[in-house]
Amino acid sequence: MELRHLRYFVAVAEELSFTRAAERLHIGQPPLSQQIQALEAEVGARLLERSKRWVRLTEAGKLFLEDARQILAQSERAVVTARRAQRGEAGELRVGFTFSTPFTPLFAKVIKRYRQLYPHVSLTLHEMATLHQLEAIETRKMDLGFVRPPEVAVQDALELAHLRDDPLLLILPSDSPLARKRKVRIKDLEGLPFVMYPKEAGTGIYFQIFRLCRAAGFVPQIAMEAGEASTIIGLVAAGIGVSVLPSPFNSIHMEGVAYRHLDDPAAATSLLLAQRRDDRSALVEAFVALAREEAGSTAA
Repeated sequence: MELRHLRYFVAVAEELSFTRAAERLHIGQPPLSQQIQALEAEVGARLLERSKRWVRLTEAGKLFLEDARQILAQSERAVVTARRAQRGEAGELRVGFTFSTPFTPLFAKVIKRYRQLYPHVSLTLHEMATLHQLEAIETRKMDLGFVRPPEVAVQDALELAHLRDDPLLLILPSDSPLARKRKVRIKDLEGLPFVMYPKEAGTGIYFQIFRLCRAAGFVPQIAMEAGEASTIIGLVAAGIGVSVLPSPFNSIHMEGVAYRHLDDPAAATSLLLAQRRDDRSALVEAFVALAREEAGSTAA
């Protein structure tokens, strides 16, 4: 059974006239009658009663008409969905983001505008550390990821696009003598206890802190580790130590905590958008183009 047979039948059933249905379908009346007869033979039931003066639906025809209309409507929806998917307007897009990404205005703008422009796309978001995101994208468990510069070599299968730069901020108790300074040297942190992400968390900031401290001539003393930035900041407020995090986290306001810039040009990080090089689907390309556009307007 072909969709055209259903269209022919629906036209006759709605017009209750082979002549008018043939005109509506832009085909001859004899071929239309032959197609309806072939449909009835395939279905195994008489769908229409006809005479020289009238056409009526049988009980089987009335029931068949309901299903035929639903099938035709579903086929039209399938065509629309396929065309939307071809244009990147439908389907599923899986996007990862680091812990600091939601605190950047760029992320909120990209996600909000994307949902407005592509309401038929199922957009799923996953909070993950950079290294875990890269692994998920490479193994096709995710499509895109907002990541920080990784401390390991990026696989050739992946591509990173620069979106924005963020300074690293020193987070310290507000009653610390260093809080009186507008900028703090990395060297001034020697001997102070640090609160940091665990090494196995997969965040680049862990290794960057060690690199900055070693360049200043010392190794940071880790007093405590925590997997959440808000927990790290809370531990700093409790006097456990100091920490260094990307600047978007300064939107977390907590009593007893001060944020200060580090007097070191290397104390900075970037927000990147990761994707597979071989993934040039319309879904992915539309999101990447939007992210780059918003990043350009934000930078301006």
